[in-house]
Amino acid sequence: MMRFRFTSNALDLRLALLLLLVTMAVGTVGLMLIEGYTLIDAFYMSVITISTVGFGEVQPLSNAGRLFVSALVVFNIGIVAYVLAAFSYYVIDGKLFETMQYNRIQAKIGKMSGHTIVCGYGKYGREIVSHLRLHDHPYVIVEQNEEKLADLIEEDEDILYVIDDATHDDALFAAGIERASSLITALNDDSDNLFIVLSSKDLNPALRIVSRAKELRGRQKMMKAGASHVIMPEQIGGFYMATLISKPGAVEFFSFITNELSADIGFEELRYDQLPDKYRGKPIMELNLRSTTGVNIIGHRLQGGKYQVNPGPDTVLRSEGSFIVVGNPKQLDDFRRLFHLPA
Repeated sequence: MMRFRFTSNALDLRLALLLLLVTMAVGTVGLMLIEGYTLIDAFYMSVITISTVGFGEVQPLSNAGRLFVSALVVFNIGIVAYVLAAFSYYVIDGKLFETMQYNRIQAKIGKMSGHTIVCGYGKYGREIVSHLRLHDHPYVIVEQNEEKLADLIEEDEDILYVIDDATHDDALFAAGIERASSLITALNDDSDNLFIVLSSKDLNPALRIVSRAKELRGRQKMMKAGASHVIMPEQIGGFYMATLISKPGAVEFFSFITNELSADIGFEELRYDQLPDKYRGKPIMELNLRSTTGVNIIGHRLQGGKYQVNPGPDTVLRSEGSFIVVGNPKQLDDFRRLFHLPA
């Protein structure tokens, strides 16, 4: 035998409550007009009539009153059945608690700013979220398939997420895109990633966007659409494996220093807009970073996205540029405290 399952559209708890309130209002007003009841007596009579508890009448009803109450009872059989069905669906099937959980998550997202939106929780999305969690960076996941998030939600019930298609503007708004500082889209399809880049840039022009791409032409389109960075994992993987043959020592060292779980070396970026006024316009030699924190500046990102390796002591950080520094955990902590950078 075929089994039917009501959807949330078929059983709307708000509609059920509205119908119940309307019926009670009709019963109350009707009894006041027909029988001359007071407001309290009419309301009480309506409640006991609708609930069919079998209590006695407040006062004997006239023939018109009996006909009205009889019609009220017949009419309310369907409404009460609908209310009970809707309530059972929301409670027994967990929809009530899902709604409460969703509202709780939305309230938290509504208070966030400067966070990262991660579109897609596949194999790349998991690595991205793992890295963000390691650094205590606030984030919101947008994933269409709730089953993919089951283990993560079970591990940490405070995870913030939106179950929806990331190509929908409503999903991005639910994730707080207008207040986010960055977005990472790691979906499997280049066209979906391109669409998200276009939509995100339109919704928040200041957003920093990192996108995944499979094809070179997809990468080019995403860069034109406004992506800050486009990563091609297959290309990077191929380059990495080939370099292991020609320069294995260099690659193994790089792997070591980028593995935050085992290495005692890390990186940090100091952008011009993070530089306190007293340090602006000063060359590297006058910043005294090596003597005060122990870190070394190994890279200089210039305006336009070009890089200078091992910048000289006379190098000055300019607008839209940044310094890349390297050091051990203690040195990096001292560096962050010096410039008030987030951990």
